[in-house]
Amino acid sequence: MLGQSSMKSTGRCALASCYGVRNGAFLPRDGLTKKTVGNDPFNQCGILWFVIMKDRFRRFGDRIGLRLTGLLILVWVLLPGAVYSRDAKAQQGDARTFLIGVDRFGPVDEKARAELQRQLAESAKLLEAQSTAMRLVAKLVGPAVVHIEAQTTGRRALQHGAARPVEEAGSGVLVKLGEKTCVLTNRHVIAGATPDKVRVSLADGRMVQPQQIWSDPESDVAVMEVVLENVVTAALGNSDVIDIGDFVLAFGSPFGLSHSVTFGIISGKGRRDLDLGDSGVRLQDFLQTDAAINPGNSGGPLVNLKGEVIGINTAIASSSGGNEGVGFAIPINTFLFTAKQLVEKGSVTRAFLGVTLDARFSFEAAQAAGLQQRIGARVVTVAPESPAAQAGIQAGDIVLRFGEIVVESDAHLINLVNTTEVGKEVTLEILRNGQTQKVKTVLVPRPVNPTS
Repeated sequence: MLGQSSMKSTGRCALASCYGVRNGAFLPRDGLTKKTVGNDPFNQCGILWFVIMKDRFRRFGDRIGLRLTGLLILVWVLLPGAVYSRDAKAQQGDARTFLIGVDRFGPVDEKARAELQRQLAESAKLLEAQSTAMRLVAKLVGPAVVHIEAQTTGRRALQHGAARPVEEAGSGVLVKLGEKTCVLTNRHVIAGATPDKVRVSLADGRMVQPQQIWSDPESDVAVMEVVLENVVTAALGNSDVIDIGDFVLAFGSPFGLSHSVTFGIISGKGRRDLDLGDSGVRLQDFLQTDAAINPGNSGGPLVNLKGEVIGINTAIASSSGGNEGVGFAIPINTFLFTAKQLVEKGSVTRAFLGVTLDARFSFEAAQAAGLQQRIGARVVTVAPESPAAQAGIQAGDIVLRFGEIVVESDAHLINLVNTTEVGKEVTLEILRNGQTQKVKTVLVPRPVNPTS
């Protein structure tokens, strides 16, 4: 017993020699000093734990305290790792938030910026190629674009009871029609003006007056013949192959700023129901574009990426009087159909089919006739001895095709007939009593009071 007691005492003293004993608790020999505890919160918590354990579990002996101390040591080892991991994740999150915040405005790191510059140079090649194409088109077509000023008598302003001529300004493009050099423009730009009241300013600074002016009020087409040497003319394209989404450039003199160029796409086709006021423009089949068109652009060319004229800028839809992204141009094929006749014989002869059409032909009516969508033009009456009568067309028939072209509406069919040569044989596909059939007829000159 004595030996055991001596061993216990020795053991306790051995333990106490390390930490010392004061008031029955395990403590450092020099007490809880700043030097001993330090700033580490884990050291402070550990020593406090020893004090509490020794005091609370004194009656149970040191074995329980030692076990709890061992548990404390285990927690002590694991807890800093967990806290460190949590702090590291928090710091990583802070860093990620910082990087995201910086990337909103662009990287600041030199390597990241160098990589960004490399990527930009690579990506810009496509845009630079497109920009180069735009510059080439502008240089190719620009010399053929003209600025027009005219004293018109078509519109008059009253001042002190007397009418005075109005100065109109617009644009035009030089082209070759046969052997003649002509300026294509809109009728409303030069309406009522005589050749001596029109000034055409060229890109090279020359100013000329036209020798002859022709115009057609139904289509807003005007052509002026000019006599010039060493003049640049624009190439003419095919507007029938133009489609929605194609890139185009609009040339002209918006607000008197001559030789301006804007860029956009074809936004729509077949715009035939525009309200153009009292202009008298009955035949409409406009191209729609978002290339900026403003007052003064009228008569200027709409050009494709090949540098070919595919339309003549004519009108805008605007609540402010300026560009709002909705401009309209006469397709060049439609324009030339009229222009060539004006230059060759001084007037336009239009074809005649001999039907009146239902402008209120609706989707429901199309479904009732067996169509899945609203297409075609429904015949209301047929003129006696007309091409339509000779072809056997009857009231109630729905014209689905004119030649190879699908008829979209009554206005579309009217435009197709009026832009077809007189004397041409055409094939019409019609729907009658749920059955389709094809008929042929030859178009004749339109009489003074036509139907269609």
